[in-house]
Amino acid sequence: MSSKVAIICITKNGINIAKRIKEKIPSASIYSQSKHKDSSDGIIWFEKNTKNMVEEIFKEYDSIICIFSLGAVIRLISNLLVDKKTDPAVIVIDDKANFVISALSGHLGGANALSKSIADILNSTAVITTAADVNETIAVDLLGNNFQWRIENFENVTKVSAFMVNEEKIGVYQDAGESKWWDKELPKNVTVVQNIDELRSDDFKAGLIISDRIIADPILVRKSVIYRPKSLVIGIGFHWDTTQADIEEGIMKVLEENGLSFLSIRNLSTINRGKSPISLGAFSDKHGIPLEFFDKDKLSNVTVPNPSELVKKYEGTSSVSEASSILSSGGELIVSKQKFAPNLTVAVSRIHYNKVGA
Repeated sequence: MSSKVAIICITKNGINIAKRIKEKIPSASIYSQSKHKDSSDGIIWFEKNTKNMVEEIFKEYDSIICIFSLGAVIRLISNLLVDKKTDPAVIVIDDKANFVISALSGHLGGANALSKSIADILNSTAVITTAADVNETIAVDLLGNNFQWRIENFENVTKVSAFMVNEEKIGVYQDAGESKWWDKELPKNVTVVQNIDELRSDDFKAGLIISDRIIADPILVRKSVIYRPKSLVIGIGFHWDTTQADIEEGIMKVLEENGLSFLSIRNLSTINRGKSPISLGAFSDKHGIPLEFFDKDKLSNVTVPNPSELVKKYEGTSSVSEASSILSSGGELIVSKQKFAPNLTVAVSRIHYNKVGA
């Protein structure tokens, strides 16, 4: 559930409903018009008009619960909408709490899930209108969302979603990432293929590709949604004078030469020296990629294909990039260490997951 939830109410009934919700979602902020002000704690009373208040809240919160009419909400937010990737979830509740309506950002914004949760709290009826949900089929824009998968070509989502809800034949190819992305029998129009080239066939209207490999085939790119699971760990060996530009250039070069996607990096791994170089931290912050550090004793216990006596002399272990990558991933080294003279090595490991349906 979203960490930043605002509840806007403009009637006394609405205030009471908001309080019931806040009992179950304590982090939620309640906003109400000051004309209803009473001794209630934890309510933000506003004097400005509701339109201006909604505009402020729309920019600040991840989810907005409006306890007034759907028509009024539509008029208030219509000029604020940007796109489904950035707009907050908007839920509308009537003044008697009969219905909880998922009005905006049902999938990516989480409005559908939040509406169902609030309906349970209020003993109300959740109103969900997104086609994938009412047809109980795969929501193309949400696939793998709980695993933090990234969609590489979001421009194909609407088209492929339409094929999905209209039960056109769709193929799924997966060679990386978590396998348990669907917890029931696959829809009858969806087929898992073992060879990605099968998706090129005219038999398939569209494809869902779950992979950490670069997809260059123009037919596949045009007809598929490509998901990037967090399946790669980049091991880094460095000197204190290694620059952020060195790290960026080295990682990009290794990924490009080996046909791997930057979006599939789960984390970077390296040796624990007690203090990380500023350049490594800066790269991590820039791209939002976590760092994992290992003591030299743990790295020394990892069998690697390219141990180095020189590295052992200075680091106390014969491998940093390969060993840390293997250790962090718990999987398989797929790119042996690549040297970027004089102060950087890069290695890549892949996290192992079971195949679809396993």
